[in-house]
Amino acid sequence: MWFRPGWPINAPVVASPARALAVRTLHKVLSGDSYAATALDRALSSEKLAGRDAGLATHIVYGTLRYLPALRLALEPLLRGKTAPKAQALLLAGAFEKLYLETPDHAVVSEYVTLARSMRFAPPGLVNAVLRRVQRPQGNSPEARYALPDWLAEQLRAVYGDEAEAVMADLLMPQPLWLKVWDKGADLLETEGSVIEGARAGVDRVALDRPLRHTRAYQEGQAQPVNPSSVAVLSALGPLKGQKIYDLAGGAGVKAALMAKAGAKVTSAELHAHKHESARTNLRRLGVRAELITHDLTQPLDREPRPLVLLDAPCSGSGTLRAHPEIKQRLTPGAVTELAELQAKLLDNAAGLVAPGGLLVYSVCSVFPQEGPDRVSAFLAAHPEFSAEPLPDLGLPVVEAGAGAYTVPLDGLDGFYIARLRRT
Repeated sequence: MWFRPGWPINAPVVASPARALAVRTLHKVLSGDSYAATALDRALSSEKLAGRDAGLATHIVYGTLRYLPALRLALEPLLRGKTAPKAQALLLAGAFEKLYLETPDHAVVSEYVTLARSMRFAPPGLVNAVLRRVQRPQGNSPEARYALPDWLAEQLRAVYGDEAEAVMADLLMPQPLWLKVWDKGADLLETEGSVIEGARAGVDRVALDRPLRHTRAYQEGQAQPVNPSSVAVLSALGPLKGQKIYDLAGGAGVKAALMAKAGAKVTSAELHAHKHESARTNLRRLGVRAELITHDLTQPLDREPRPLVLLDAPCSGSGTLRAHPEIKQRLTPGAVTELAELQAKLLDNAAGLVAPGGLLVYSVCSVFPQEGPDRVSAFLAAHPEFSAEPLPDLGLPVVEAGAGAYTVPLDGLDGFYIARLRRT
């Protein structure tokens, strides 16, 4: 039996609860059963780890997924035959800690051998041998340097040019917490010990001293987590106070809530009715209202046109790899093509909801031309009643592309494509 140095000979070996939770969560995500944010939130809510352990578990899950292609490259020479999914999850987490989190080698081997025994996810001998020998992958391939498949790295280079190398390296960094705060929100956060580290596009970067949902700012509707690039999409709409606006493909209603906070009269349409539950809860927390309707936007929506329409379309999410790193293993070129075809249908139906002289803002959190500039170009060719307008100052670095622009995903920002389309 394995014992930790210095422990009494009859002391039981206890697996790290943070690492155990991380490995179980990774197994679910890697099996395609769940997205990281959902699986991790459920696991943390269920097991109620101490703050430090919860932080370590979160770091291991997201770090392993961010570095996944590189980790697989590192482990491949050390594994023969087919490795069981549970064993893969454990080895990937251990390799991440050793190679990128830089936990001391002996600690990594000890902790993950203990996990292998207690969880029965992998043979302890295999874990011991592999984690002692694993080394960072060598070479200049995108997989080795940036943990990206070749085809995705090519897309980023095509969009961001000279900045692409910095973007790819930055996408491996942990996602900071961004909060849109109102009125007394900043004071509430700082009084509790949280630190506001800076701001972009009117959104604060915050280091919390406790879980977000336990802060008074969140509980009292004075703070909303949102990436500055998402807020930049709303900036493209112009002044919102008193405006009637359609929020199409509204998801869980975060943008609808922000627009309502800004004084807009919002109708948010979403295909999946269950997402309205989250939206209603959040609207109540923020003390605002919006109309929520369930509709398949591949079909026309029988409503009166409005002067402002936002279509933040379902997309590949390729601009959000920092926050949603599991996209790397699930996304394929074929899936991007299918999404572009869906976006074409949504844009065509969104056009019918724009009043004469009104504005349609199209956005996707994607860096693929098929979903961004190419999609808008095809739309304008099919709809001569629309023309592109320059974007206002979004308060963020952008790269112009076709009729719109990409936000640059550096320093914790997401990559969005945004375009303003005016109806004559």
